[in-house]
Amino acid sequence: MSMVVISGLSGSGKSVALHALEDLDFYCIDNLPIGMLTSLANEIHEQHLSRISNVATCIDARNRPGQLARFPDILKELRASGITCKILYLQADDATLLKRFSETRRKHPLSGQNTPLADAITRERELLEPIAANADLFIDTSRTNVHQLRQLVMDSAGRGDNNGFSLLLRSFGYKHGIPADADFVFDARCLPNPHWEPELRAHTGLEKNVVDFLEQKPVVNDYYRQLEEFLTRWIPQFKADNRSYLSIAIGCTGGQHRSVYLVDRLSKQIDGKFGDIVTRHRELE
Repeated sequence: MSMVVISGLSGSGKSVALHALEDLDFYCIDNLPIGMLTSLANEIHEQHLSRISNVATCIDARNRPGQLARFPDILKELRASGITCKILYLQADDATLLKRFSETRRKHPLSGQNTPLADAITRERELLEPIAANADLFIDTSRTNVHQLRQLVMDSAGRGDNNGFSLLLRSFGYKHGIPADADFVFDARCLPNPHWEPELRAHTGLEKNVVDFLEQKPVVNDYYRQLEEFLTRWIPQFKADNRSYLSIAIGCTGGQHRSVYLVDRLSKQIDGKFGDIVTRHRELE
């Protein structure tokens, strides 16, 4: 049996993630008490519910602090019983969370008469640290809309090779901020910039005229070659260390030309070598 545990900050999109997995035919349970995780797994095994091969459950900070602190031990028990367990943790910056709660006018589960919203968010981060510390996949939803998050969850948490490993390759623009959930970040701003070529400015790194411009530059090919060598050398090491997910981000100034070109070229070159590859171009979306 395969289990995905969804957790994270209130307002970060946990319900969207759970619904996305439900559409992938996961058996989904919302707001499950942590202490019932092993009971759920045992119940499915004992009742021989063979039709349930994939389970997803959402856990939040409304669990008792003592139960949240026990999460690492419970996770070990699940994995020791033969269950493939993947932890998906959603987060967003404080400004985004404050804005979302203000717009929806929903009450934060930890806020109250003597606990302002900002303090509740801080407390929630602290309570969920035992889960965050064991997460296989972080998704920062500060700049992600509902549709993007849904697709990212379906591509990333709902897929994987036979060993449960998947790889996210993502381009981004530094002027819009570095992805907070990236395991590796590579800076391509040192490469020749098609933005300064008037006829290329409105195009992207996916288009032939930009690709031809970049591939004519020896420094671009040197950069790409060394990047591919590095990842080809080290991705298997992370995979062998029981990692189920790896996020690699490549950035340039605006996230339109150089980083897009590198991610697209890299995904085509290593596709199929390490498991499922999910490709995202943040600024183009």
